[in-house]
Amino acid sequence: MNKIKFGTDGWRAIIADDFTIENLKRVAEATALWVNKHTIAASVVVGYDTRFGGKLFAETTARVLAAHNIKVHLSHDFVSTPMVSLATKNLGAACGIIITASHNPASYNGFKIKGSYGGPATPAMIDEVENLIPTHCNTALATIEALTKNGMVTYEDFETMYVNHAEKSFDMDAIRNSPFRIGYDAMYGAGQNAVKRLLPKAFMLHASYNPSFMGQAPEPILKNLKEISEHIKTAGNIDIAFATDGDADRIGLLDSKGNFVDSHHIILMLVNYLNKYKGIGGSVVNSFSCTSRIGRMCLAYNLENITTGIGFKYICEYMVNTDVLVGGEESGGIAVKNHIPERDGVWIALVLLEYMAKSGKSLEELVAEVYAITGTFAMDRIDLHITEEQKNTVMESCKQRAYINFGKYQISYIEDTDGYKFHLGNGAWVMIRASGTEPVLRVYSEADTAEEAASILQETKAAILTQKVGAHA
Repeated sequence: MNKIKFGTDGWRAIIADDFTIENLKRVAEATALWVNKHTIAASVVVGYDTRFGGKLFAETTARVLAAHNIKVHLSHDFVSTPMVSLATKNLGAACGIIITASHNPASYNGFKIKGSYGGPATPAMIDEVENLIPTHCNTALATIEALTKNGMVTYEDFETMYVNHAEKSFDMDAIRNSPFRIGYDAMYGAGQNAVKRLLPKAFMLHASYNPSFMGQAPEPILKNLKEISEHIKTAGNIDIAFATDGDADRIGLLDSKGNFVDSHHIILMLVNYLNKYKGIGGSVVNSFSCTSRIGRMCLAYNLENITTGIGFKYICEYMVNTDVLVGGEESGGIAVKNHIPERDGVWIALVLLEYMAKSGKSLEELVAEVYAITGTFAMDRIDLHITEEQKNTVMESCKQRAYINFGKYQISYIEDTDGYKFHLGNGAWVMIRASGTEPVLRVYSEADTAEEAASILQETKAAILTQKVGAHA
């Protein structure tokens, strides 16, 4: 049997290729062994999103856990990752498991593990589970019917638990009675039913059960949100729209003109609202690829700003162990205080909707309020698909500090927290980071304007692509 490896956020594989019942049993058994090693008389929360085979895979996981004398709280229908995380914390479970491949294409499914605190499992826990994965799972499994009858498996309503938590945490009357008209693209993902309950008057797109995702990966980025963007432009009756990915832990945001509002701006709006308007304190934790304007806002509000490596697990660690107001990453995964240490697309949307309802300001005005503190800025990113040899050459040049400039842009200093960030003066920078799994370089930029950010990327791309393999800049 093949060796199963967890990535930055769980194990993901193509259904019926590597993601099979047999391999799932192996991973579930390793998780059960970990639970029994660290806890006594434990229970585990298990859920699944809208992907193909989710219910079957979740019930199989529950059967393996029960065979190891672990009680299972099993979702009675599809749920989001934040719902599983919240239930794990609320029910005092040893861990949570959700069957999901997040924003990957429909051909994938996966297995995410959540800690007892209601957030991503620590790298140490994942390493331990990985090392416990057996070559085969030969454990005899009872039927799900027998396990529900003897109480080892109980079906639970995690969605209602989540909705009730939201009702208590937000001024939902203010949000629902606000003059601002809301749009939502569920991307056929697991956030759809909760949003229908919380925002019944919102315009809904792709809010039905469709495990194929209509052939599009359920990732809420600009290129995948063209349909709702066009609807906003042509209908002219939506003030703010948001989208969530397959398991609803990431957010995409659009304004009243159908323009995409990136995560960097969202993080800044959240800090502004929660600290300035609501008076909530705490540090702001963001990944290395986020805008430097977060630091500028934190300085203005006397808040500590912490930069981590790329991956929400690093942010989660701070949220579990320290006082964090907002934690966020460039890819749309953002968490806030007084919830769970977990990315949550729907929750972040509700914070922004409450901000608009309470202030009476449009999304565009909220962005302008941020710019009054940080100055205007724009972010951009390209992924360069090159050979492994090219990738290694470029990264070695970065390591050796061989680059002096990228075209007309002179490098003033370099940071290397996770990848290499080249500062170019006036708050502008470009960052190069290699993919750990494929021959791809991710290149990010920030500048005062979108044109300048794009120009920086093109100059950097030209420098990278003209560099000879084995030759350092």
